[in-house]
Amino acid sequence: MAVTISDVASAAGVSKGAVSLALNGHAGVGDQTRQRILDTAKTLGWTPSLRAKSLRSAKAYALGLVIAREAKLLGSDPFFPAFIAGVETTLEKHEYTLVLTVATEPGAEERCYRKLADGGRVDGVILTDVRHDDSRIALLRRLGLPAVTLSRPAVPSPFPAVCMDDAAGITAAVEHLISLGHTRIAHVGGAQVYIHGRSRRRAWESALSAAGLATDLFAEADFTAPGGVAATARLLARKDRPTAIVYANDLMATAGQSYAQTHGLNVPADLSITGYDNAQFARYLNPPLTTIAADPLAWGRQAAAMLLAQLDGTHDGGDLVLGPPRLVLRGSTGAVPPHAVPAVAGGRYQHISTAGT
Repeated sequence: MAVTISDVASAAGVSKGAVSLALNGHAGVGDQTRQRILDTAKTLGWTPSLRAKSLRSAKAYALGLVIAREAKLLGSDPFFPAFIAGVETTLEKHEYTLVLTVATEPGAEERCYRKLADGGRVDGVILTDVRHDDSRIALLRRLGLPAVTLSRPAVPSPFPAVCMDDAAGITAAVEHLISLGHTRIAHVGGAQVYIHGRSRRRAWESALSAAGLATDLFAEADFTAPGGVAATARLLARKDRPTAIVYANDLMATAGQSYAQTHGLNVPADLSITGYDNAQFARYLNPPLTTIAADPLAWGRQAAAMLLAQLDGTHDGGDLVLGPPRLVLRGSTGAVPPHAVPAVAGGRYQHISTAGT
């Protein structure tokens, strides 16, 4: 049974009212009595009732996170488990809980936010998968829900953001491949409706353009393994197939690497591959995956801390920019294959693979 205020009062030889005053830091009890009550509560293992505290303060002591993904895909994406773990490590220090909702049906996402606000179930929300023309920003403003966004939205937003320059990671990956002699470098990107999906594609395009290389090898996917396989298949079916592929996350890269190997290509002798996220499993692939370390655990910690600061009035209103992601070199990238014959087309270099033709 949980230790109650009555238990503390009985053990300390005081009234319940005195215990309440002492435990809540209010005047009305002497210093010696207050200390005796606090010592007794600690000895008995008393902890405050979050429910009672919530009723007194009109706060829910909870933050919301709505994820618009298929439930069966959520566990396979390495970003969200690490991100949620980061959020939880911050909340547990502040007596807050996380209310996680998965929205899978059309219109369900907006209903989830309305339910969280109307029922007073949360004090604020963390907004992930920020989109271009993101209608959720206006919705949260109407609902009066404080929020923190992951990345700065393209639409006007009153909410602070936790940002990371993911373009720096993609640029590093492309430049690494160019240094290995690759000129036909493809990109399997995430859905372009997302801010981070589009920014990673633009970084890939910019890095290639800066080197005078073509940017015609793009395949849009959805950050899932099946999407990564389908996009890889389209790229490798081309006559001018790439000698290297930069993926927008590790999950698609892993699926693409498996697809390529299953269809007779050696990684990296025939095809170099890079991922993004530095998921734990990436180092155990065969070969281990060259990837971008982005630290979703830190994203979660900082997003939760920023929202809590906003709720208690200590946040300065500015965005937080995390350190740039770093390129982690492993065995999935290597020199351009010798059978990739350089040719010039329209003033730009390309590699035409003669293998299998």
